[in-house]
Order: sequence, then C-alpha cells, then structure tokens
Amino acid sequence: MKIKSPHLIKPNAHVRLSKKSTSDTGGYKSEEAAAAILVKHRKQLADLQDVFYASQTKALLIVLQGMDTAGKDGTISHIFSGINPQGCDVASFKVPTPLESRHDFLWRAHAQVPPRGMINIFNRSHYEDVLSPRVHKIITDKVMRRRLDDINEFESMLADNDVLILKFYLHISRDEQTRRLQSRIDDKQKHWKLSEADLHERKFWPQYIDAYDRILSTTSPKHAPWFVIPADHKWYRNIAISTILVEALQSLKLKFPNPTVDASAIKL
Repeated sequence: MKIKSPHLIKPNAHVRLSKKSTSDTGGYKSEEAAAAILVKHRKQLADLQDVFYASQTKALLIVLQGMDTAGKDGTISHIFSGINPQGCDVASFKVPTPLESRHDFLWRAHAQVPPRGMINIFNRSHYEDVLSPRVHKIITDKVMRRRLDDINEFESMLADNDVLILKFYLHISRDEQTRRLQSRIDDKQKHWKLSEADLHERKFWPQYIDAYDRILSTTSPKHAPWFVIPADHKWYRNIAISTILVEALQSLKLKFPNPTVDASAIKL
C-alpha cells in the first residue's frame, strides 16, 4: 500500500508534534472551496465500500486518536455518513472494565478487529493502554516500550491476515481545545459532552504530547502508518482523512466477485 500524503509519518521518523501545524488547510482557502471535494469523497467511499464488502478479501481498521475535543466523533459522522451501516462498525475504548483489566491489554482491541469485507473504526484504541497509563506513571518507561513493541507485532499480524490499517492522530492546538471546551460550556445543549475527566486531563497536555511523540515515532511502519492530521479546522480534517481513505481503497483494485448464477437465464 502506497499512499502519498503530506501528513504521513514515515517509518522510524522522529516526530515532534510541536513542530507540526495544527491549522494547515492544504492549499484550500476556505471551507466553501473544499465543500464539493468532501461530497465527492463521500460518494467515492460509498461506491468503494460496495466492492469492499462484496469481495470479502480485505478488512479495514481505522484508528482515530487525539486530545479531548480533537474531533474523533465529528470525523466519523462527517466522513462516513454515506457508508452502508451493514459494512461498518465503530468501537470506542474507554477505561478498561474489570474483566478487560484481567486480560492482556490487547485483548479487548483484538475482539473488535474487523472481519474481511468490514470496516471498523476505533474511536480511541489500543494506544490508550499505553498513553494514559504512562502519562499518569501507572506503567514504567520499560513497560511502555514493551507495549509499543507488542502493538507493532499485533498490527503486523493483522496486516499479514489481510487487515488494512490506517491510523490518524487529530492534531489540534491547546488554544483550539480551549475554544471548543468554552463552546461546550456556553451552549447548554452541549453540556452533556463535558466531563470532569476531560478537564482534569487537560492539565497533563505536555505529558500527553510527549507520549504521542514517542508513539508516533515508533509505531508507523508501512503496513500500519500514522497520519498527523491538522485538525484546528474541522472541514480540512475531513478532507485530509477522506482523501487518504479514498486513495487507500482505490489502491486495492478490488472487484466484485464472479456471479454464482447466470442472470440472463433468470425469468421471473
């Protein structure tokens, strides 16, 4: 799989998120100028998913990570609105349940990996079991390294079994997060989105960025690449991700399976 994107993290690249733009718009001057592109991408994704679902030769795992308010939910709703629900699932990973905590840290993620023909979106993912525990020093640096090695092996095994893996870090600035949180505070209809945990974790912004720098630098092989998507502008976030998805699915060159009956001989 070869994808040309300015947002691709190449294998073994040294990533510093502080050096990457959160507000880039890829040459588009306005949301209006890009609106037709997103409509086109939705139509392309719907058509590509038809073949993807019918062929059942590949599975697609999409990983969405980012700081609170980065737009993981919005990405799903805006890009995948035209996708047939029969061929797409979303899994959200929150604090592990008591049962999940008794298993290895990848157990709950593996259970959500899509079968061939399906698209699964991880809204947060197995990376949460490295990220938050390390930020809060629940695991040591040694354990973090071991878990990242385990993730690389896990994703390599999935790729060997026909799972196409695309991982997106939604990159917003702290100022933009402030604006989005304030919008939720100001709008009573958005109060349900507020949580004490989000506000508490905001205090650890530098530690999260450091942890993400390390994750992105060590877990972006060719078969499971990371893309750092500028996400201050929601509309460009959607364009950037949908462009990558369309290109990736087109590169598979999938075809509908051969018919099992001769339709021309059927008389109803």
